[in-house]
Amino acid sequence: MSQHIMSAFDRDLEAVQAMVVKMGGMVEAQILDAAQALEARDEELADEVRKRDKAIDTLEEQINEEAARLIALRSPAASDLRIALSVIKIAGSLERVGDYAKNIAKRSNVLVQMPQINGSTGAIRRMAMTVEAMLKDAIDSYIQRDAALAADVRARDVEVDQMYNALFREFLTYMLEDPRNITGCMHLHFIAKNIERMGDHATSIAEQVIYLVTGEMPEDNRPKTESVTAFDEAEN
Repeated sequence: MSQHIMSAFDRDLEAVQAMVVKMGGMVEAQILDAAQALEARDEELADEVRKRDKAIDTLEEQINEEAARLIALRSPAASDLRIALSVIKIAGSLERVGDYAKNIAKRSNVLVQMPQINGSTGAIRRMAMTVEAMLKDAIDSYIQRDAALAADVRARDVEVDQMYNALFREFLTYMLEDPRNITGCMHLHFIAKNIERMGDHATSIAEQVIYLVTGEMPEDNRPKTESVTAFDEAEN
């Protein structure tokens, strides 16, 4: 009987973890498509990104419900409980990344109506691709229980911070040179900030993997580059 219960728990756990991996793939696509829509000034693609966010939200709800049911019905041991709780936390991080991708798509449709800032959207897309690669590796490290890969993702967040700071200085220069660029640059700045936050969530997922593998959260503070701006924005 005990063997049967354990097997049922393992099956349920595998199913909910598969949902997390699926959600990760959906969010990775959202990052790349949002950046592509911005650079190509593609309103149709931006609208698709916004619409697809509902499916990500729904999947997060399903993951949370299944994980909660798993904990309530199976009374998992400490190590298995850690896995079940990590599923909820990772899904939450993925949902927030999806929200940021949706916000980028919203601003892209606004920017289409404005003069283009030369070279800026290409730089933002490169930043988005860097974050997407971090997120992919974070999910891979979760699948493989690879703490070394997770630590590498965590270290790469510094690169994203540096890219964000460079973009902020660039936007500030454009605004000082021509006040007509202010509105467009402000939108681009908040897009860059959204992407920087995506990197933070990819890093949080990596930290959850380290916790899963070692039983402890990383003790040292996360590597960060000091931001050049105090600007911040909470978007839903």
